[in-house]
Amino acid sequence: MERFNYRVRIEPFAERHYIKKFQKAYKEKWLATERTLIAVCERIDNMLQYNRADLISNAGCYKLVKLDFAVEGTRMSPKASGNRCILTVDEDTREVKILLVYSKNEISSPNEAQKWKSIIKGEYRELAERFSL
Repeated sequence: MERFNYRVRIEPFAERHYIKKFQKAYKEKWLATERTLIAVCERIDNMLQYNRADLISNAGCYKLVKLDFAVEGTRMSPKASGNRCILTVDEDTREVKILLVYSKNEISSPNEAQKWKSIIKGEYRELAERFSL
């Protein structure tokens, strides 16, 4: 177990796009959900260790991670909710950056992974190259 938590930052792209839709749809529940997301990301190493988050790619001290989450008060499991968060973890600086927060209703089948990878390629070129997306 690490001595201290990770610092968490929500990237401006994530704020401007899908998070706005969550804020509009869930109003007061979104603030509690966002706080919970940040708290989970502060302990992302534990989430990865216990398979509560999915490691997508590893590049040295950097990790690309997909995390399922549920909106507070919806009584759904994170997996069943269809809500996802894509983030990077820097183990050296102990920082987590939330790159994308979305619902499967926004980025849906076929090939959800291909769609979010395409967004990452377009908005975060350096990260796309680092993780060979």
